[in-house]
Amino acid sequence: MEIEAVAYSRAGLAGNPSDGYFGKIVSFIVRDFHATVTLTESDRMEIVPSEEDCPVYDSLEDMTRTIQVQGFYGGERLMKAAILRFVGYCDTNGLKLNDRRFALRYRSTIPRCVGLAGSSALITATLRALMRFYEVEIPKPILASLILGVENEDLGISGGLHDRVIQVYEGCVFMDLEKEHLEQHGYGRYEDLNVDLLPKVYIAYRTDLAEGSEVFHNTIRDKWLRGDRVITDAMHTFAEYAQEIRDLLVAGRGSEIGPWVDKNFNLRRSLYALSPGDLEMVDRARSVGASAKFCGSGGAIVGTYENEKAYKQLEKVYAGTGTVVMKPTIRPESTSS
Repeated sequence: MEIEAVAYSRAGLAGNPSDGYFGKIVSFIVRDFHATVTLTESDRMEIVPSEEDCPVYDSLEDMTRTIQVQGFYGGERLMKAAILRFVGYCDTNGLKLNDRRFALRYRSTIPRCVGLAGSSALITATLRALMRFYEVEIPKPILASLILGVENEDLGISGGLHDRVIQVYEGCVFMDLEKEHLEQHGYGRYEDLNVDLLPKVYIAYRTDLAEGSEVFHNTIRDKWLRGDRVITDAMHTFAEYAQEIRDLLVAGRGSEIGPWVDKNFNLRRSLYALSPGDLEMVDRARSVGASAKFCGSGGAIVGTYENEKAYKQLEKVYAGTGTVVMKPTIRPESTSS
């Protein structure tokens, strides 16, 4: 028996980083990049290291680069933590698991260290494989919270519900993470939005090494926990931008969301120390009339553009800069238009 489970990358269109601060988010899935977990019934329990996790390198330079991108632990720790969280959930809910054994393998095409949610995708795919293997159903909102628990509580990776919710629900989703509801239920209010409501969107990402979200979020969270007024007010404003974009989309006015996308980044820029490479990537997009903000924690941006001529200008402005620009695939291939 072999099971293959997939989870995709994502792009935060508005509201992030307020997802870790009881805010609101609009996000869509990016099917061009994915993490795939293959579970094979086996005589023994095994996590098979991927090629990226194997401690064999072609040179010192290759070793250094791999460790910078993968960290000291690679993907195996994510899968191990996901397995423990899954078993704990089943135990807590009186779900008896059979004694079948398996081997797990993974591969990922999600660019590393550019804020496209590669870590949470691998955890999501692992849990999906386990659910199918053991025939366990976990409701979507609870599954997203379990994935966050793997990262925040088990592995100490900073972040909010954004990545986990969109990777579980897919499509395009509006997330309201209001504090009282979240603390009472363990999850937020999630609304599926018709992807046809989206305007023309692009993604651009750096091919050099960017900074991980653990570094990016730490100082802001410390200030928020201390009740810093500037930070708490900013998180409310991020949420307002997401609400505005959601309302415009639902009203069929998706072509009008560009200025709100820009406002989201402008506010973020005023709060965070951003890398010159990320700032240049945003500024280049805006120089040809596109809107731009981070997909996640930096290294990749998302925005809107007017027409095909405008997209060609985006391609031209990024040529030779080490930046890839693309039109994201949001729908499953079978229903793509």
